[in-house]
Amino acid sequence: MLSVALAGKPNAGKSTFYQAATMADVDVGNYPFTTVDPNRGVSYVRTECPCLERDERCGDEHCRDGKRYVPVELLDVAGLVPGAHEGRGLGNQFLDELSTADVILNVVDAAGATDAEGEPVEVGEHDPVEDVDFIEEEMDLWLASIVDRNWESIERGSRSPDFDIDEALAEMLTGVGATELDVARTLRELDYPEDPQQWTDEHREALARDIRQRTKPIVVVANKADIAPEENIERLREATDYLVPATADGELALRNGAEAGIVDYDPGDPDFEIVGDASDAQRQGLERIREVMEQWGGTGVQTALDTAVYDLLDMLTAYPVQNESKWTDGQGNVLPDAHLLKRGSTPTDLAYAVHSDIGDNYLHAVDAKSDMRVSDDHELEEGDVIKIVSSAK
Repeated sequence: MLSVALAGKPNAGKSTFYQAATMADVDVGNYPFTTVDPNRGVSYVRTECPCLERDERCGDEHCRDGKRYVPVELLDVAGLVPGAHEGRGLGNQFLDELSTADVILNVVDAAGATDAEGEPVEVGEHDPVEDVDFIEEEMDLWLASIVDRNWESIERGSRSPDFDIDEALAEMLTGVGATELDVARTLRELDYPEDPQQWTDEHREALARDIRQRTKPIVVVANKADIAPEENIERLREATDYLVPATADGELALRNGAEAGIVDYDPGDPDFEIVGDASDAQRQGLERIREVMEQWGGTGVQTALDTAVYDLLDMLTAYPVQNESKWTDGQGNVLPDAHLLKRGSTPTDLAYAVHSDIGDNYLHAVDAKSDMRVSDDHELEEGDVIKIVSSAK
């Protein structure tokens, strides 16, 4: 399962974001290091279900009237403080937890109401742009320290006549998600000595920064947008490539309200409807959330997940079926499975995503929407419904 990790300083709202996105019961508190052990749960990205092209909705438990929710892993680690890459605040332990993540959501206190250590201050007193740079710097230096610790093995290996630096670095960095292709692309961008023994700290740090950007790209979540000065949001937008204003508190309130039957709301909706009995205080709180949603197009929690997966990672959703006319599996379930694949993936890639045996014994594929056979190198598109024909039992 694709993995999304929450990072940020203490008290920025990561645990609230995690709870809202997973509806898991976790500790949430107004003090640093509320989270010590990492939380791992299942959240979802949202896309349009192909059943919208048919007369009836598919009825899948993850489809709500054509809103399809595709599962991803969500990881919440303890807050990072300056010097985390050197072990401050158990930082190395927390950074290591991010090693398996495919993408990072840097949850920032956009209100500037917590200092660099995560301690409460007055709204606007701290510059949230500093928190964007700080998390990137800590992650880059953490990866650089991994490279440094293992560089002696690279130097030893370089004495072999069949030494290949691409392969050696890929083997060393596989634990943080780097592939040989990532390493090759990084080395093409860098100016470095041919002999690894001549590499300096600056060479290794440049390698680490580029690899981190390729394997741990970052979406900045401007949390606490409900109390943040608007100029803070705009400054954060100017300082980042991907920014999503959010109110994790608001999303959690709406999801709790939906479970209680007070509001009609699906994650990612730009608005909601009050449908149950609510006290005056609850109505006032909900209307305040509505104002923030009108300003930013929603609570931002679902948007942040979707932006990370579909925009930054450039993924698409494909739906394997056994019956191409009914879009069902062997038990008659309509569109029971949805797989996230990298854009440019082929039917063969989808076959392997279903099961390695299906991929190993792949024969051909049929586009269920057109009822036409497609080539093995056909590039899948978002929402494709594909029948995989395989000799596997």
